[in-house]
Amino acid sequence: MENGESRLIYEIMQELGKYGAVYRCNSGSVPLDNGKRFNGMPKGFSDVMLILPGGRAAFIEIKTPSGIVSPEQERFLQKMRDMGAMAGVARSVDEALKICDLERMKTDGENKEISA
Repeated sequence: MENGESRLIYEIMQELGKYGAVYRCNSGSVPLDNGKRFNGMPKGFSDVMLILPGGRAAFIEIKTPSGIVSPEQERFLQKMRDMGAMAGVARSVDEALKICDLERMKTDGENKEISA
């Protein structure tokens, strides 16, 4: 992941955290010091997961303007939409808010921040 994408993930998580519980999700596996591997989320799982008050879930794959969405990521997002969650690819904070149906709250000045 390039530095620009890391920065964008941070900015999106900061904004989404005002509306619900936001989590950074890592997929794949990582070698541990003891020789075993830690398995994260399945391949294709979105970068960020948001849970809104009332239990509504959103899954956001974050990409820079030139970033490419993998077939596994596309399938995961479609599966989440099929299950009734909000899901999509965001290349900016505003796009992430639109995916989560939060842009109205921001523009109306109704920033309904929650405390964790």
